[in-house]
Amino acid sequence: MNIFRILGDVSHLLAIIILLLKIVKSKSCAGISGKSQILFALVFTTRYLDLFTNFISVYNTVMKVIFLICAYVTVYMIYVKFRKTFDSENDSFRLEFLLVPVTGLSFLENHSFTPLEILWTFSIYLESVAILPQLFMISKTGEAETITTHYLFFLGLYRALYIANWVWRYHTENFYDQIAVISGVVQTIFYCDFFYLYVTK
Repeated sequence: MNIFRILGDVSHLLAIIILLLKIVKSKSCAGISGKSQILFALVFTTRYLDLFTNFISVYNTVMKVIFLICAYVTVYMIYVKFRKTFDSENDSFRLEFLLVPVTGLSFLENHSFTPLEILWTFSIYLESVAILPQLFMISKTGEAETITTHYLFFLGLYRALYIANWVWRYHTENFYDQIAVISGVVQTIFYCDFFYLYVTK
């Protein structure tokens, strides 16, 4: 495992921790898209089904379990514990506009036509667009709390580090996963506008 992947995982975990701390400390979900968080929970659920069939390493297993727990705790905080503070009116992105094409694409373009592989491919495609409800919410309200922007910054950094990880693996292991790379690049492009605003402000 190379440094880019480790830093990417740390950046991703830091983003989730920042978000959870924001919710717990403020006792509020203001500015957070519950729909994006549902999509991330779905991403981790469909991607990490191999927890039951394939052991890679202790690090890999622990990180998968942490991401799954954090994703479901976040959804619980938004829709149950602090639901009165959730801005459902502005969190209005239509999820079917993402789920229908992503589902279709995962059946059409995958590494092998098996249930686990299709679900893994679905998770990769879905992750590339899962942040769109959050970005849509920010563009609709015209504002984002500082803590929410830090969360988005670290998510974007995670994607950028994973692109570096893919470049590193290609040069050192001659490994290239077209589905993961193209989806990661698409996701990073969605963050470009946000990164510009983050840096300038």
